[in-house]
Amino acid sequence: MTELGYLAPKEIQSRCISRILGGQDVIAIAPEGAGKTTTYVLTTLMKLKFTTDEAPKFLILAPNEERIDEIVEKFHQLSKNRDLRIIGLRASGSMEEEIGELVDGKDIVVATPNRARAIYLKLALNLNRIQTLIIDDAEEIIKQGMQTPLRELAESCGKVQHIVFSTVEHQKLYDMVENFMNEDYAVIEVDELENDTVDTLDLLVYHVPNFTTKINLLNHLLQDKEVFQKVVVFVNTKLTAQKLASHLFSSNKEEIAVLNPLFYDDFGYEAIEDFKENNLSRVLIIARENTNDIDLSAIPFVFQFELPNEKEQFLNHLLKNEENEETIILTFATDLELPMVKKIEQAVGKRMDILELPEDVSIYNSTTDKKKKVNKEEDQTDSSRGGAFHQKKESNAKTFNYGGGEKAKMTMKMKKK
Repeated sequence: MTELGYLAPKEIQSRCISRILGGQDVIAIAPEGAGKTTTYVLTTLMKLKFTTDEAPKFLILAPNEERIDEIVEKFHQLSKNRDLRIIGLRASGSMEEEIGELVDGKDIVVATPNRARAIYLKLALNLNRIQTLIIDDAEEIIKQGMQTPLRELAESCGKVQHIVFSTVEHQKLYDMVENFMNEDYAVIEVDELENDTVDTLDLLVYHVPNFTTKINLLNHLLQDKEVFQKVVVFVNTKLTAQKLASHLFSSNKEEIAVLNPLFYDDFGYEAIEDFKENNLSRVLIIARENTNDIDLSAIPFVFQFELPNEKEQFLNHLLKNEENEETIILTFATDLELPMVKKIEQAVGKRMDILELPEDVSIYNSTTDKKKKVNKEEDQTDSSRGGAFHQKKESNAKTFNYGGGEKAKMTMKMKKK
């Protein structure tokens, strides 16, 4: 530990290690670089009693091969004076060779949920002696859709200790682990930021459940044409740009534009300067792919409709200068995009201000909407206004509400105060 520069425990380590060694289930939430990997590697090494037993004692599930290699390397770094029996199961490797190594006997198995499940179904991964199941980068496992094999493995392990590490806390995380976590589990959250704060534009964030609700929210905000006179909307791909443009309400063809549109018959511009000069155009949708630096000066509102895969693509548009100091960045983030929000916050050294969704924004729910289509009796119709009219639910009925632009103005005033 001393040779590697670990002179004192980090906060996540000081708060988790005693609980893990005591046998308690733990969900640990901390940003990148907070020491999550070192936490469970140390506790595993402290709990591990070396035997010649063929069945593994610890199963560590990670999202990809790169992460598996990092974990195995960390174990070797911290236990170089011990005879460690560890294996990383990789989808690109030979399954027969991995099965042979498992038969020879391993204490620690590191694998993706898909690979571990595949070898388990071949009766080559013995889970009967597992003492601790560790889930690393849980948010990335969820993002890649590996919840089902993970749950199956957890249930096959039986009553064991469960340690879950994630950079963010959200409902999908609890949905994945709720059926196998022991009742007395602890949730430990460490919120670390960089000491140096970057001077950025005003950063606001809406937490939304899905893509369709993002469209509904954007349409709702853009109704306030007095405030949102010039808007840039960032998405990740040109296909998404075209799809979004077709779903935004507009009063004329030139109001909604795409930068370098995918199809010739779609309205758009080859340069952002042309968009700025055209008073009829109010919204410009920009796809990040194959797009060079964009000059956002004189653009009062920038919507990050989708978050990029690399935080640098987001950070490029955050720095404040004399030409853009009044610009506001509004981010739409789903549960799966919250890890990127955390990375950005950590990089700039401050939090984004969270905005509540306006009351009359339609929240899309695929399950509910399907039920409504099947069961027409759930629709409350007003016969005096025709069969196509449906009364609003009381929770959605509009009494009073501020427009999106007014809300942004109010937010700015509050921040200035």
